[in-house]
Amino acid sequence: MFEILEAKLLAEKIYRMTVKAPNVARSCEPGQFLIVRTDEKSERIALTICDYDREKGTVVIVLQAVGASTMKMLSLKAGDSFADVVGPLGRPSDFVSEDLEEVKKRRYLFVAGGLGTAPVYPQVKWLKERGVDVDVIIGTKCHDTLIMEDEMISVAGKEHVFITTDDGSYGRSGMVTAVVEDLVKNEGRKYDICVAIGPMIMMKFVCKLTKELGLPTIVSMNPIMVDGTGMCGACRLVVGGKVKFACVDGPEFDGFEVDFDGAMKRMALYKTEEGRKLLELQEGNTHHGSCGA
Repeated sequence: MFEILEAKLLAEKIYRMTVKAPNVARSCEPGQFLIVRTDEKSERIALTICDYDREKGTVVIVLQAVGASTMKMLSLKAGDSFADVVGPLGRPSDFVSEDLEEVKKRRYLFVAGGLGTAPVYPQVKWLKERGVDVDVIIGTKCHDTLIMEDEMISVAGKEHVFITTDDGSYGRSGMVTAVVEDLVKNEGRKYDICVAIGPMIMMKFVCKLTKELGLPTIVSMNPIMVDGTGMCGACRLVVGGKVKFACVDGPEFDGFEVDFDGAMKRMALYKTEEGRKLLELQEGNTHHGSCGA
């Protein structure tokens, strides 16, 4: 059993949970994710790691109630426990294994959309702790749905965090792409790498813009993961013309090579049993990842 040490409401139906998981905390890195089950009969939920403390043996997850399984998960309070917390899974962000002196020469731009703010946070924290220049754009529907602003400012610095809301109720007004364009074209900020994490449609249009700007962009395909081991076939996608699986080959990929339109159409089909059967028939032995082959 994995004890929940803290359960904090961040916004409507969005909670931040600190969980005692020493083995996970000891080895996890930014960019990776966990598989969590509320109890032995519950659905497996893939959740990216929002933070971790190796000394305390804790990991932090942020989750939103979108169905029965996540509603059940969010009914737990501090002192309750999860049946399973499995991880770390997936590949860490590239910069973790790259030469640190080369990483320090770069300037990163992070674009976080909605719940994507949670997986952006540990990456920004890791880089800033090592002296790497980072700017962060956080986009959300309105002020009430904004999460982790203070936490992001605490690691990146207030002057490096830019908030934008669709309805203009807080920060700047408009989409994250407008802020990217403003920072690069109007403020003359220069970046070496952009990292975009959020809804699929957001990542698609960020990549469309950054490609025009000549700014290499990494995206996280964690929104399409279900099983987390490659066996269910949910996170199959095409990257650079090749079949990949977000859970075992990612979740981070070169955004310019991801077939976003194909991935979004596939997500819609995967939601029904009939759609899943059709995909399995069409995709043959590439329907599952390496763990399910």
